[in-house]
Amino acid sequence: MNKWIKLAAWLVMAPHFAVAAEARPAPVTQTHAMPDKVAVCMGCHGIANYRIAFPHIYRVPALAGQNAQYIETALRQYKNGQRKMPTMQAVVASLSEQDIVEIAAYYAGESSANTAAPIQKKRP
Repeated sequence: MNKWIKLAAWLVMAPHFAVAAEARPAPVTQTHAMPDKVAVCMGCHGIANYRIAFPHIYRVPALAGQNAQYIETALRQYKNGQRKMPTMQAVVASLSEQDIVEIAAYYAGESSANTAAPIQKKRP
């Protein structure tokens, strides 16, 4: 990926995530900061049936109601490079372990009813 695109993605995403210095995550609590932490995720994962076409065509999964452990594992794998998707790798690069745990817990507690409904095409 072009280094300027990576830099732009980092500059846009970095303010949304606080980097914690703690080695062990604190107990998960819903804080007033949570909407800020997940706002960037909702841009893709909050749109029903969304697909992204860079660098390939990907179906973007809905996160609401997903298993927290699965989300944590996926985020860690993007962060350490085991999963390859440039956009996700740029987003998770600045996440702390605490952020990962809190984001996973947040989405596990959300219902799929909170996800946007699919866009209906008008028939001629």
